Amino acid sequence: MRLEQFRDQSGERRIVRQRLIIASVIIGLLFVGLVGQLIYLQVGQHEQLSARSQDNRVRIAPLSPTRGIIYDRNGEVLADNRAAFRLSVIPEQVNDMPALLSALDNLIGISAEERAAFAEARARARHFQQIPLKSQLTEQQVGRLAVNRHRFPGVEVEAYLSRHYPYARTAAHVVGYVGRITRDELRQRDQRRYRGTSLIGKTGIERLYEHELRGAMGIEHIESNALGRSIRVLDRDPPTPGADIHLTLDIRLQQAAEKALGDFRGAIVALDPRDGAVLALASQPGFNPNALVQGIDREAFEQLSASPTQPLFNRALSGRYPPGSTIKPFLGLAGAASGHLDPNATMFCNGTYELPDVKRVWRDWKPEGHGRIDLIQAVAQSCDIYYYDLAHRMGIDSMHQWMSEFGFGALTGIDLPGERAGIMPSRDWKRATLDASWYRGETINTGIGQGFTLSTPIQLATSTAMLANRGRPVRPHLRSKRDAKPSAPETDRLTLDNEQLWQVAIDSMVEVVHGPRGTARQIAPSNYKMAGKTGTAQVIGIGQDEEYDEQAIPERFHDHALFTAFAPAADPRIAVAVVVENGGSGSQTAAPMAKEVITTWLKQLEHNGDLALQ
Repeated sequence: MRLEQFRDQSGERRIVRQRLIIASVIIGLLFVGLVGQLIYLQVGQHEQLSARSQDNRVRIAPLSPTRGIIYDRNGEVLADNRAAFRLSVIPEQVNDMPALLSALDNLIGISAEERAAFAEARARARHFQQIPLKSQLTEQQVGRLAVNRHRFPGVEVEAYLSRHYPYARTAAHVVGYVGRITRDELRQRDQRRYRGTSLIGKTGIERLYEHELRGAMGIEHIESNALGRSIRVLDRDPPTPGADIHLTLDIRLQQAAEKALGDFRGAIVALDPRDGAVLALASQPGFNPNALVQGIDREAFEQLSASPTQPLFNRALSGRYPPGSTIKPFLGLAGAASGHLDPNATMFCNGTYELPDVKRVWRDWKPEGHGRIDLIQAVAQSCDIYYYDLAHRMGIDSMHQWMSEFGFGALTGIDLPGERAGIMPSRDWKRATLDASWYRGETINTGIGQGFTLSTPIQLATSTAMLANRGRPVRPHLRSKRDAKPSAPETDRLTLDNEQLWQVAIDSMVEVVHGPRGTARQIAPSNYKMAGKTGTAQVIGIGQDEEYDEQAIPERFHDHALFTAFAPAADPRIAVAVVVENGGSGSQTAAPMAKEVITTWLKQLEHNGDLALQ
């Protein structure tokens, strides 16, 4: 019997029909889904997919703006942009990267930091993109690479603009410098504005006016293929250059101030007392900002930042020092204005001062004393006893109130980052800061600018300018008024209408320099009148039965030397504050420095026809 006789042919046909129907339904559903998806992509997602397709075809490349230039008051360039060269590598054209890096190291030198930065950038970039390897190539290095170019396929030398500081160390703390932007700095700013660049202002004017100096980024629309290679530039929106900044600083006077400081650590600040314009702001020791633009190796930067001389520290704004006797003209004026002394009355100075029921004896810098003196001679000869007695009669709270009127203990508001406020102590200050009571002996020390009292050089210069103006304060500023943005407004005049008292204070400072017993009589200029005040501030305490022996203690414990002055006395055109760390005597060290700066400026004014000296 044949096998076909046992098969159910009708049943098999029925099963086949059922399977065909099911398959047709599935195929139909898939076809409907495919058509639906096609409709969705073509209609519903048309705009989005078109944009994504365009993004894949056209990419946007940032164009870095040219950074604004910084000028001094006479148009001298303090910071500009100069052509520089950097070495880049295209990885896809290099067969043996380690061998290439080794050969380049032998030819021009590649540091470990540069290798690490290159490796990090290479990991993020595509293999056909140029990756920077070394910046700031010297002319010799560029020449060597040009001669050996045939040996290094994939190596490119390209030109770019680099920040440059023509005067190097001079005014470095004022101008500041730019450096590589950190991740924290980038998080705090609009990241889109910093695409295409890695530099940002780090200190000084470069930091404060970063927004204006930087400018606005431009963009290029570049057509690329599926692999991301550039084909052509479709459109270009050029960057907007940064704004130029004009300063009140005079670079010649700045050089004179830094030269006057020499190898000493310290600061010199010179202002125009008429409007608060900063003429010079020197802090020594300094640093070369050109070395920091593209970044120095870690070891060199650590040596710079950890140096005991602190070259990166701006002493003019952030250094706080006991003002010493430089506060005496202000305190004498305050005592006369508050009725605690008669400027014409005299007292006898025998070289010592005692408080009732207190065993300690306060001594004058002159052991035998100054004899009978009035206010003018107390300032001229810097009599400590006179001011011990005045401080005791005024009391610390009255002293704090009056000295605060002159700006002691406060920020000046200068347009430069990093300023610190000084300290003008009071009972409330000590209670809040040290949780301790105030003692009468501390009032005595405050009377000669010692104890808790601290001032910055910029604050001393600003207060001196206020005295030169007979109570009209000015806010120091570095931004020139020729720029669009005006300088900060001045505050109201000190309420002290007694012109006679102002004249007494000024006369006392003139006597310091031109009087026969003045502490700075050795620097008295012959062709103009200078008003000044010497100061010597102790760094360490000396017991009442001990004598200060400069030769017996380390240099870092020597007294600080200070001098404040303005000139000409009748028509002030410059106010100066000098602080020399561990410089010893204010009259011997700081006063000659101030005279050098003042004379330089007045001669310049005379040469320009802006002033007629005697």
